[in-house]
Amino acid sequence: MDGELSFFELGVGDVSRARRFYGSLFGWEFVEEGNGATIETPNVPGGIHPGDEGASPYVFFRVSDLDAALERVRELGGDTAGWDSSDDDPETVARFGRFVMCKDDQGSTFGLHEPPRH
Repeated sequence: MDGELSFFELGVGDVSRARRFYGSLFGWEFVEEGNGATIETPNVPGGIHPGDEGASPYVFFRVSDLDAALERVRELGGDTAGWDSSDDDPETVARFGRFVMCKDDQGSTFGLHEPPRH
């Protein structure tokens, strides 16, 4: 369903340390993915990546048509020039879908996620 929370991402300085912290705090399980990991939670899936110490969590909202949603963000005065997973490895995009970081018309950051079509 468009607009529902679809995915979250934690930026950290040290992935191993963060895995210990969040695993102990919430009981989360992790699956290694490159230099980061996916987060296995009971509801919304997540990810964790290094080199982003002190970052706020990234929140992604599901959309069924990412290109149309990006166009609508721009029409509403937002910015879509943030990180775009379309530049990632095609296998990664096929597994996880497409993600784009955006800003609303007041400069607040949020993400859009189009899940893979299986």
